[in-house]
Order: sequence, then structure tokens, then C-alpha cells
Amino acid sequence: MSNVTAPHPHHDNAPHLTHQGLIYGSDEAFLTAMAPFCLDGLEADDAVLAVTTQHNIGLLRQSLGDAARQVEFVDADDWYHTPGRTLGAYYRYVDQRTTGGRHRQVRVIGEPVWHGRDPLETAEWTRYESVINVAFADCPAWIVCPYDTRVLPDDVVADARRTHPELMTGPCTEASHHYAAPDTGRGPWQRRLAPVSADGEEAVMRFGNDLTVVRAFVAQAADTLGMPSDRARRLVFAVNEVATNALQHGGGQGQVTLRRSGHRIVCDVTNPGHAPGVDWYLGYLPPDPEQGRGHGLWAVRQLCDLMEVDTSPDETTVRLHLTLA
Repeated sequence: MSNVTAPHPHHDNAPHLTHQGLIYGSDEAFLTAMAPFCLDGLEADDAVLAVTTQHNIGLLRQSLGDAARQVEFVDADDWYHTPGRTLGAYYRYVDQRTTGGRHRQVRVIGEPVWHGRDPLETAEWTRYESVINVAFADCPAWIVCPYDTRVLPDDVVADARRTHPELMTGPCTEASHHYAAPDTGRGPWQRRLAPVSADGEEAVMRFGNDLTVVRAFVAQAADTLGMPSDRARRLVFAVNEVATNALQHGGGQGQVTLRRSGHRIVCDVTNPGHAPGVDWYLGYLPPDPEQGRGHGLWAVRQLCDLMEVDTSPDETTVRLHLTLA
């Protein structure tokens, strides 16, 4: 048996998440931590998934030998498309592998993709790393997220220490003294919406209880702004779900604003007033299948490339981003 340090013990047998960051600067450091992690998981009959770079997949396959056949490998570039869909994919993986006692736990090497991200995307992927701590809190999952200091910007590596409660170094783990919980009031993960530059005129509409006109308005505006029809349908559905929530919490009225900004269509749905309990990670928490409500904003996260939530005493705005292609 290899000697990976076990996650910090919990005082009951309820399913729980262990979420760790691995900050490494060499192939040897990656393998020293991740090869035993996989082998111990296989020995414990855990499901083991490695979502990482092609280079690291090759290293693991060579190091694990025959045991590599029992590990599921996925190229990170094929997995980390949008925060909402990626979180949904991990959630489905955990559910499928543990339902009915198939496996007691899943172990995941999840190495996010940071290259090619603009500042907004980087910020949202960082918040995705933070939200894992609440979205998977009650799941039987042990997730280690590697960060390669040889290629990543210093600020991305620094944020890894804030998004992971524990840090792994080789076979050992320690608490991260920089960890910032995602649900700590208006903590570091809360931020106001940034101004959006518009390529041309914005399309603006105030709405009331009739969402038929909202859907028609969004479909027409999306077409005018050059959005392909398949993505426009996604946007119409997403706006309908957000506007439904806005009507429930905004006194029966709201406003939709669409604009083209570079390679994205950006849509704000705003309603007056502040809805108590609205957090920045709204829509990231998987809904209970037995609940009659609460599925809409989860679906919106799956449909859109990015979704931001901004609240103030005067209004609440949900901002949706969809790329044009």
C-alpha cells in the first residue's frame, strides 16, 4: 500500500467532500502526489478519474503500469469548457459511480484549464474552484486540483490557496492558511458587475408578467446581434428562467438588456429590490430531484458560458454570457 496521507477525519460516516490543491513545479512532484493517490483509491475500490493534461496523463499511465487500466483518463481541454457544465459533469460522475453502493467514494484529479482565458473567464473559473466546496459538500468525493507553477501566472497559483481548504505536497497534506470559504458573507468571491463595452446599440426592454413578449424580444435581439439560431434558443430559454425568478422576487417587473461585446452576447436581467439569501453562486448547487422548484437556474448555468449574480439593496442583476460560436 502507498502512503498517501488520508483526508482529515470527520466525526460521522456521512458522505463528505475532501477538496485539496496540489501546487507542483516538476513532473516528479506531480507523480509523487498523484500516483499514490490513484493506487490507494484503486485499492480501496474507489472510482478514480484523472482529468489533466495529455503530458500528465502520459506520466501517470507509465507510473501506474497495469493499474492504469482501472483509471478513467480525460484530457482537461475536453472537460473544462464552461464552469456550469463542468461542475454538472463532475456531479453526474460522482452520482453515477456511487449510486447503489457501486463505489464508496470517487477520487478525482481535476486540473483546470487556465490557458486561453481572458480576465473575466479566469475570475469565473477561480470562483468555480471555490464553489466546489459548497456544491459537493455532502458528496463522497476526494478531489485534488493540480496547479503547475512552471506555466501558470502567480495570481492563479495564489488563488489556489484561497479556493482549497487543504494543500497537498507529495504524500502529505496541510490546511491552507489562506483559504476563504465561498459562503462567508460578502467575502472575496463577491464582486460587483464590471462595465461591459457594447459593439453598437444595446437592446433594452422593461417587462411585467407576460414572458411571451420577453422571449420574442430576446429572440429578435439575438438575431439582430448576429447570434446563431441554436445559441439564440439557449439564450431565450435562459432569459425566460431568470426572468421568471425576477418576477417572483422583483414585485412583478424587471428589465432585460442585451448587447454584443466582442465574441460574446451579454444579457442582463435586472429586477428591483434585494432578494434575501441570494448568493453569488446561485445556480451552482445541484437541485434536489424531489424538489418541485430550484432547477431553473441550475439549467441556466448549464446553458450559458458564464453567469454572474450581483445584488445590492436596490436591485438584483443576473448577467448571462454566451459566445457567438
